[in-house]
Amino acid sequence: MISLAGRDILHSWGKFVLTGMGLGLLIGVTLTMGGVYRGMVDDAKVLLDNSGADLWVVQRETLGPYAESSSIYDDAWRSVSGMPGVETAANVTYLTTQIRRGGEDVRAMVVGVSPGVPGAPGQPGYLIAGRHIARSHYEAVADEATGFRTGDSIRIRRNSYTVVGLTRRMVSSGGDPMVFIPLKDAQEAQFLKDNDSILQQRRRTAANPSLNRPGVPGLLDGVIASQSGNPYVNAVLVRLLPGADPEGTAEHIRRWMRLEVYTREQMEEILLGKLIATSSKQIGMFLVILAIVSAAIVAFIIYTLTLGKIREIAVLKLIGTRNRTIVGMILQQALALGILGFLIGKISATFWAPIFPKYVLLEVRDAVTGLVAVIVMCVLSSLLAIRVAMKVDPAEAIG
Repeated sequence: MISLAGRDILHSWGKFVLTGMGLGLLIGVTLTMGGVYRGMVDDAKVLLDNSGADLWVVQRETLGPYAESSSIYDDAWRSVSGMPGVETAANVTYLTTQIRRGGEDVRAMVVGVSPGVPGAPGQPGYLIAGRHIARSHYEAVADEATGFRTGDSIRIRRNSYTVVGLTRRMVSSGGDPMVFIPLKDAQEAQFLKDNDSILQQRRRTAANPSLNRPGVPGLLDGVIASQSGNPYVNAVLVRLLPGADPEGTAEHIRRWMRLEVYTREQMEEILLGKLIATSSKQIGMFLVILAIVSAAIVAFIIYTLTLGKIREIAVLKLIGTRNRTIVGMILQQALALGILGFLIGKISATFWAPIFPKYVLLEVRDAVTGLVAVIVMCVLSSLLAIRVAMKVDPAEAIG
């Protein structure tokens, strides 16, 4: 009976192979959707790992610096450095924006770090080319995914930066590559006003001098402050001494500095449970829909193949073939179709995953789970065809 199932497949091999290819592409899309979700989770964890921080000190009552806007004074790191259990603390700013690469824009997260202190929290962990930022202005370290190379010029707002180093797999939680620039430049870029805005503010102040009465901070004072520098950062990243209690140090900072502090576990929960929660639910719905569509395709094909063999099944019953043998033949065809489709899907997903603009992580455990799901799906999808086969009357063989 095994040879009968094989011969039946060979008899209509073109239809079987084309169906397997269509099912395989559908399975490949399903595996890719799972890989997109895994990539999002991995991006979030990589962001935390690359920060080199054990604690994130941010503005009170915010989920900053990745999920919400956060703004604290840039001298807060000195007080944080003196807290029990703290090994080192460093200011950092984050700004997601479009940067210029030749004639095109690149979406990137611009990170402001203190120059000349490689290895501090927030700094790029390692370089694949060039060196770290050493000057206070106009130098940059870029992730290779931006397409920049050492010596290239990056345009960020009104300033140009020379790429002095390249790093790898330094991304935001959304998968955008990072570009590191000196902290002072990043502080200026966050609140930089264009020339027209500054002129308009000056005209409004001139038209209404009461806004700048002596001793009363006014609009012009804001313009001067914006031009003289920005005294804020988004967060202070803290690395603890070996053996220090993260929660104990965090509580100490909360109590004495009136700032919000998150541990690694809490920050991971914010990124995974809040920042990408909606995306993960949406991907989950797509996976359910794709699984249902795949099951429907297998069920339809096996049902069609079974209807085309009604007379042959009747003959088998007439000569005394057991029902379980006929059931086994239908199951073998369904499983063969599912396994063929899975192989095509796995190969397709592996080849097209690197082409995606965002990171697609195809894990072995997901492939194994997918194979098991395909086998179960094929077995369930063949039940309708088996039901039809069991109702075939042997008399139809001589009718």
